Amino acid sequence: MMICAIYKSSRKADTYLYLPKRDDFSKVPQPLMEVFGTPQFVMILPMVKIKQLANADLSKVTQELSDKGYYLQLPPPTEDLLKAHRRTLGLQD
Repeated sequence: MMICAIYKSSRKADTYLYLPKRDDFSKVPQPLMEVFGTPQFVMILPMVKIKQLANADLSKVTQELSDKGYYLQLPPPTEDLLKAHRRTLGLQD
């Protein structure tokens, strides 16, 4: 049974690291760990029981866990409210 340990970044808001084994950061590149900061354990998920994840594509997470040994979930891009407002007014960006 595949499990997944999830950690949140101590430096980057809404950034999570998924690992196939708890506390095994050996496959995560060192530069990524430096930017990520001290990992803060969030939870263990049994992947076979999960149908979908809140903010990540389950098949992509599973694929990257087996291919790379980790999955990095970044926050969704922030919407540029000024550009959106200008578009509603029919103005160009």
